[in-house]
Amino acid sequence: MSRRIKDMLIADIQSRIGDVKDFLVVDCSKMDAISANRWRLGLRDARISALTIKNSIALNALKRKGVEGLDKVLAGPSTLVWGSDDVVALSRAVATFAKEIKNFEIKGGSIEGQSIDSAGVESLSKSAGRLETIGQICGAMLAPGAMLAGCLQGPGGLLAGQLQTISEKDGGASEAADESGSVTEAASSPEA
Repeated sequence: MSRRIKDMLIADIQSRIGDVKDFLVVDCSKMDAISANRWRLGLRDARISALTIKNSIALNALKRKGVEGLDKVLAGPSTLVWGSDDVVALSRAVATFAKEIKNFEIKGGSIEGQSIDSAGVESLSKSAGRLETIGQICGAMLAPGAMLAGCLQGPGGLLAGQLQTISEKDGGASEAADESGSVTEAASSPEA
């Protein structure tokens, strides 16, 4: 293959990849056609991209984009996988496919410039994703405020209820006193 064609392929790969820096590498060469089609449809549904390309061209394209850590993983039949909401969702989807499809193998990947093996991808798939982590952080930040509001509402609500009860008792007693006073006045008045 001439240098000009390789440069065109590298430019095409770089345009497909965009600004992505996190990749997983899988071996899907042993899958049958039906499994491969089901896998590709599942990738499309999860908004995940896959690209099977010659390893040396893929390494060259990725190095030009600043992606490191795939040198050891890109050996033999390899397919680059990237996309989804975050790298945890990507690893979950790939791990699910590895469990469902018989001849599908996770080889490893590169996460933020760090190379990980297939066991690292499996453990990453079991961790909390981006949105889950944000939810946990927000919950931790809001918990002290919620506890303070609960503490303030508890005794405050109790005090307000007691004051209302006292005011109703005093109000009922004063109303009764007002009524008995008016009856007494009416009885003592000479006009009656």
